[in-house]
Amino acid sequence: MKYVLPTLLIATAAMLAQDPQFTSDGQLQKPANYREWVFLSSGVGMTYGNATAQAEASPAFDNVFVEPSAYRAFLKAGKWPEKAMFVLEVRRSAAETKIGKSGRYQTQVIGVEAEVKDSKRFPGGGWGFFDVSNGPGKLLPQSAACYTCHSQNTAVENTFVQFYPTLLDVARAKGTLKPAFLAPEK
Repeated sequence: MKYVLPTLLIATAAMLAQDPQFTSDGQLQKPANYREWVFLSSGVGMTYGNATAQAEASPAFDNVFVEPSAYRAFLKAGKWPEKAMFVLEVRRSAAETKIGKSGRYQTQVIGVEAEVKDSKRFPGGGWGFFDVSNGPGKLLPQSAACYTCHSQNTAVENTFVQFYPTLLDVARAKGTLKPAFLAPEK
């Protein structure tokens, strides 16, 4: 009887892991429970386009979530396992409030994107990007800016670990930071 509980816990943890789910035509299903995943970070005004246009508008919030089993694997190895999945939720911001004198807060969702690591499915680099704002999303073409930006500017593999404070130290300790990020913090 003493071996039943550990076996049950291991089976339960495996069942809780959520691999990416695809439709028969290859579209990524939007994970229904991504807001229950591990929250990595939030940024405001992190624009990828024209900075002047972004500065004139209300800056959006970017919230990044990662599937829990991928997070646990990263803590152990400092790199992402196959089937790791991230969700980027983009929300409008507002400043008008009766109680606050300054600052911004999040309002409605304006976009939901996903990134998936799967070397067999995405042989060109092992990662795929999807817009899942309105449900299942098609794989974005390799010409999409996200592929170039992620391959050139990320600290670990294809992910912006430099913006995830809880994981940056893990990557440093495990020796998985890209060379450009090896300089000590200032």
